[in-house]
Amino acid sequence: MSSFAWPDTAPPGPLGPKHILAPNPGPMSLDGTNTWFLPTDGGMIVVDPGPDDPGHLSAIIELAGTVEEIWVTHRHIDHIEATRPLAARAGNPPIRAFDPDLCVGEPLRGDDQIELGNGAAVRVLHIPGHTDDSIGFVHTAPEEPGRLLTGDMVLGRGTTVIVPPDGSLTSYFASLDLMEQACHDHGVTELLPGHAPVLTTPIEVLQYYRSHRRERLAQVRAAVSAGHRTPDAVVEHVYDDAPANVKFAARLSAIAQLHHLREAEGLDVELTAEQLAHPYPGS
Repeated sequence: MSSFAWPDTAPPGPLGPKHILAPNPGPMSLDGTNTWFLPTDGGMIVVDPGPDDPGHLSAIIELAGTVEEIWVTHRHIDHIEATRPLAARAGNPPIRAFDPDLCVGEPLRGDDQIELGNGAAVRVLHIPGHTDDSIGFVHTAPEEPGRLLTGDMVLGRGTTVIVPPDGSLTSYFASLDLMEQACHDHGVTELLPGHAPVLTTPIEVLQYYRSHRRERLAQVRAAVSAGHRTPDAVVEHVYDDAPANVKFAARLSAIAQLHHLREAEGLDVELTAEQLAHPYPGS
């Protein structure tokens, strides 16, 4: 069972979230999927059980004891593959997500307020952008800092990939605003991402995400104005320094940016229906 140190903070107390790192590292999943555990008065809620790996499932059950519910932040396979196998091994608890097709039980909705017991609670945020079904969880508990589980809307290293049509840069900007407001409202001092380590400067991170995307958009806008209207041309002129192993991700980002500039600003860009129907890598 693998985990990581909580940076610059004391580890969570009895009511705070727990963590296991799934054994599925890769270019998109970084160190692997973070499986999170939210203590309740009767067991644990497991968030993003990750890959269907027997050892990982055993570690989840060992840490959780009783799996009361299984929640997923979004539909990508590196987060949901183990949901039903875990449920089968854990007595068939409810599986809850924003997308009803992923659920066995009631879906989760934005602004749901869920009491976990012993004064702990979760507020659900609908934060589309990475996918249209992305949700996050603001966790509060006595004698614990506020924490926001972000799924893949914020990563512990690097920035998230947005792939239309499921992903939307327009929605992403609005969701960054919503997450920042939630951090202010609930005293959030830690972001618990879907991949890579905990982040302890949430406002600064969210503001960086926003400014980084705005800077990239300005670069793409300038490239389009210079006649570079296709995703490949944008990658060549804007992402020329991207390592070879992530050029595919740069191309997907270029598609998302061109789509946003066309839909939100009316720019003349060249996108095909096939490019806009590109599946998320590994999905």
